[in-house]
Formats: sequence, C-alpha cells, structure tokens
Amino acid sequence: MTTRFDPTATPYRRPPAGERRVVCPAVEAAIQRVHAAAEPAVAAVFENALPMTLDTAVTLGEADGRPDAFVITGDIPAMWPRDAVASVWPLLPFIREDDAAHRVVEGVLNRVAACLRLDPYANAFYDFVNGVSDADRAHPRFGVHADDATAMGPGLHERKHELDTLAAFLRLSVGYHGAGGDPAAFGDGWLGALRRAVETIRAQQAGSDEEEADPAGPPYTFSRVTSRAIDTLVLRGRGQPARRCGLSKSPFRPSDDAAQLPFPVAANAMAAVGLLGVADLMGALRLDPALAADCRALGAEIHDAVLRHGVAEHPTAGRVFAYEVDGFGNAYFMDDANVPSLLALPYLGFCPPEDPLYRRTRALLWSPDNPYFVSGSAAAAIGGPHVGRSNLWPMSILIHALTAADPAEAEADLATLCSTHAGRFVMHETFHRDDATAFTRPWFCWPNALFAELVWRRFGGD
Repeated sequence: MTTRFDPTATPYRRPPAGERRVVCPAVEAAIQRVHAAAEPAVAAVFENALPMTLDTAVTLGEADGRPDAFVITGDIPAMWPRDAVASVWPLLPFIREDDAAHRVVEGVLNRVAACLRLDPYANAFYDFVNGVSDADRAHPRFGVHADDATAMGPGLHERKHELDTLAAFLRLSVGYHGAGGDPAAFGDGWLGALRRAVETIRAQQAGSDEEEADPAGPPYTFSRVTSRAIDTLVLRGRGQPARRCGLSKSPFRPSDDAAQLPFPVAANAMAAVGLLGVADLMGALRLDPALAADCRALGAEIHDAVLRHGVAEHPTAGRVFAYEVDGFGNAYFMDDANVPSLLALPYLGFCPPEDPLYRRTRALLWSPDNPYFVSGSAAAAIGGPHVGRSNLWPMSILIHALTAADPAEAEADLATLCSTHAGRFVMHETFHRDDATAFTRPWFCWPNALFAELVWRRFGGD
C-alpha cells in the first residue's frame, strides 16, 4: 500500500521509520550534516525533501537479476520517467558509498529503459513489471486515459509524446555512469531502449508534409475528448504543422500540456546534451560503436539546430532562445516552470550561466515580458498554463537558484522557498501568487528533489 502524507500535519514530518519504503544510511547522514551547517528553516525542509522519494514513492525490487525501481510522482499511482529521474537525481552523490541509494538509482534507470522499450511515445506508465496493486487500481486516476485516441496499450497510463521523457533517460544514463554506477547496467536492455529513443527522436524530426506524404501516415497521433485545449492536439491529432529543421518534435511539454509550436527548444537542448554524453559513455565502455556514432551525430545535429533555429529576435530583449519554434520561422517567446525549460539550460548542461545569449533570455523569462511570469504579494516566479496564470511554481524558483551566477540571487531564492511552504516544510507543485497557503499537490516529489539538490550543493559539498 502506498504511504500517503497527512496534509493536515503542521509542521510537516516524515513517515514513521517503520513505514519508510527505502532507507539509505548516507541520506540520513546527509540530513544530519545539513542540520549542523544550515539555518534551521532550511534544514527542516531539507530533512523532508531529500528522502521524500525514498520514504514514500519507491517500490524497489529486481527484474531479470538487476535492480528495478518503480517511482510514482506522489499522489498519482503511475510513473512518469521524467519525474522519476528528477526525483532520484539528488541521490547520485551517495551511490558510491550507499548500496541502497545505488540500487534505487540503477533501478530507476532499468525501469525507464523498460518503459522506453514498451512504448517510447508514452509519458506515464503503470507497474507493468510487478503488477499494479489493488489499492492503486482503486485510485480515481487509474485507467482514466484508456479511451484516448492513440495507440494505447497494456501498462500505459498516458501516451502524450514528450521529448523530455527520452532526454531524461539519456541524462540519467550519463549521470549514473559519471557518479560511479555499475557498468553492467549498460547491457542489452539499456542498448535496446537507447535504440528506441534514437529511432523516435529521428522519426520526430520529419516535417508535417513528409508525414502526410508517407502512405503509412505519421508515426504518432493523439486526441482526447476534453474541455481542456491543452490536453489534445489539433489537425486530427497530428499537432501543429512543422518543417524539418534538425530539431525533434514534441507535441506535449514537460507539463503534459499541448505545445503551441511543435519543436521545443529546451527539450531539444536537453536531448542534444544527453545524446553527446551517451556517445562518450559508450566510448568509455566500448559499447556498440555504430550506435555511439549515431548518437554523436544526432546530438551534434540537434545542438546545431537549437542555435540556428531556436534563437530569434525579441522586440525588446534582442536575440534570445525561443520556447518553441516550427521550422517555418515562427517562434513563441515564453517559458514554463517545468523542466526542461529555457531557464534550466545551464542546469541541463547546454550552456554556462554566464553565456550572453542565456543571460538575455533569463532576463526576459524572469520579467512581465514572459506571459507566464507570475508576480504577487507572496512571491514572483514562472508558472504555466497547466494550473493557470495566478499560480507560480516553486520549481521555477529552484531552477532560478540552481542557475544563478550571483550567489546572492540563489540565497534570496532559498529564503523565498523557505517562507512560502505554508508551514508544511515541503515544496508544493504551485501556490497562488498572493497566498502561499493556496497550493496544489501536497505530495509531489520532483520539486522536493530539486530543493534537496540545491541545499546539498550549498551546505553538503566537500
């Protein structure tokens, strides 16, 4: 049975020791280290944030003799690979010394690889390896998307194609290897998932005219009967028109909302970094030279396309990264809080925080010129259409801090985060710009993982 948080608990507390799903001694030691080094307000949130995924969201086991980890996002009984990768990312510094942390991170890598082999176009999965529990089947969100007009299959919760799902697999592969992960994880199953990812990224580079001329039709379509325009695609499920330009299409954003234009710049940047990193990884491990060369070529092509087609002239900010483009010359200037975002480009490794192009983009994004910049009496940050323009996302404040070139800016962000958790000592999905107690999703692992990463960088590094 899934451990659920008590939303009435103030101040917020972890589940009792006997109810925690995975215990990592290195994580418990890190909590004590931050308590000794940081302000009490920061340490209190960190104590809840760092182990949240381990305490409440992981089902750890084995599949085919290797670690397997199914990670729910929090309050929905399904696994989004992107969210799962982000939720275990702060465990990477501990995998050399802590076997449990190592097994969780490798387990997520193995499970995400299994998800991609099952369907590289899906964005959320049920526990198809170990079977879904009766408690989860009774959850009101279970099976809610079964009638979507797309190629739904067993094990899929939702089939919104998001390039960042594939990019998250690439990122975790590189991060796990770089942190000292077991080379045995990069076996046939991982290679099979990588091939599916590369094939899908390449297929989605095609322009709309190419897809319509193909007798087989487009490889992916999606429609949903809904009153929310952001939950379905136009043009009979094909999405907005695109022209081949080297970028890869993503009909849906990291927020699970439909894109306005088909090529997301930040997700393509994340994919480019991941593909180039995986090519290096494969070279170091002497794995499949032809596939490694393909990853390198595709990563370089997308990297070049981001700089050639993903940069446009804004009327007041000058040349900046656009959020989405279509290959026809159209560009959408905005940012969404969910990662990959334009704000997160240095965090994702695409450019340094001092890069002039990024600095101009950052200034635009953190201003009223971004239509989803939200400012109120509680705080100011980036939001998005998923919840509405009255709510801002702590995730964007966290990314703003993690990409700050000025330490004072990061300190101010940390102070904002520690004063807007509504007395619950955890990060929420969003909160109202004028009232931090009006929040959404009291149990959401992703922003808590980002908070843990931010604080560990500040207080836990050697």
